[in-house]
Amino acid sequence: MNLTARIYHDDEAARKHFEAVRWPNGPECPHCGVVGEATEMKGKSTRPGVYKCRACRKKFSATVGTLFERSHIPMTKWLLAIHLMTASKKGMSAHQLYRMLDFGSYRTAWFMAMRIRESMRELFPESRGPMGGEGKTVEADETYVGGKEKNKHGYKRNPKNIGGMGKEIVFSLVERGGKVRSQIVKSVSAKTLRPIMTAQIRRETALMTDDAGQYRHMGKDFKHEVVNHGIGEYVRGGAHTNTIESYFAILKRGITGTYHHVSPQHLKRYLAEFDFRYNERAALDVTDEERARKAIEGVRGKRLTYRQADGRAVS
Repeated sequence: MNLTARIYHDDEAARKHFEAVRWPNGPECPHCGVVGEATEMKGKSTRPGVYKCRACRKKFSATVGTLFERSHIPMTKWLLAIHLMTASKKGMSAHQLYRMLDFGSYRTAWFMAMRIRESMRELFPESRGPMGGEGKTVEADETYVGGKEKNKHGYKRNPKNIGGMGKEIVFSLVERGGKVRSQIVKSVSAKTLRPIMTAQIRRETALMTDDAGQYRHMGKDFKHEVVNHGIGEYVRGGAHTNTIESYFAILKRGITGTYHHVSPQHLKRYLAEFDFRYNERAALDVTDEERARKAIEGVRGKRLTYRQADGRAVS
């Protein structure tokens, strides 16, 4: 990463870079949808980056209809923050962004980070199609995220959830040499997890799990192999869950070491962040610049108000 690049210090260069990513085929009018039929306005009273559509005669800029709309943060800082967050394997806290980018308040940095995480979220996850296939292997496992139950205030405790100790349950699927998909689930029962796996994994896939009861009957749907952690077995030939455990290790180190605490209402965006970086990692020949560019592309068609990000309205 080149911190001296003009797009991180020059407003005009930053704007042009964002426009090139946002409009690869030329300016697109958000009002009528016409592409390449807009003229940049050059008047002294007009701020840079305002265009006028020749078809509908309406004005617009590249930030309209994106997460950046109505933001008072300079584009240079947006681009730098995106690059920092996408290049940091275990994430970057809002406090760190606040110190490095010289914001007026921590709240601004926090909201900015939440919007960047939203850019990493897939807009239409149902269009991804199932994972795996003939000759491919998918590992499935779950982990728990959250503070210790004994340290919580009484009204927040959930003593009935003994297995998870009141924590949030994260269930993930990782294709070896491929991508990961994570989601929050209510329980680790076969009733909850089996529909997820049958919907998101192709039947001809080799499925690897540990010996937990919820996976016991998955051999009916997949080529299922199990490693018995209860007796100290972790690898048996090609049967293991080391890939998904490595992913969980990155997730846990990020949440514990970088963010320290993630509240339940925001956990979905943190999972989107860690999934995004894993799915666009160097091992898949994705550079830091390409990863940042994909995050910038993800700002399109999304809006996130502070009330929504703060959990006071549905996002």
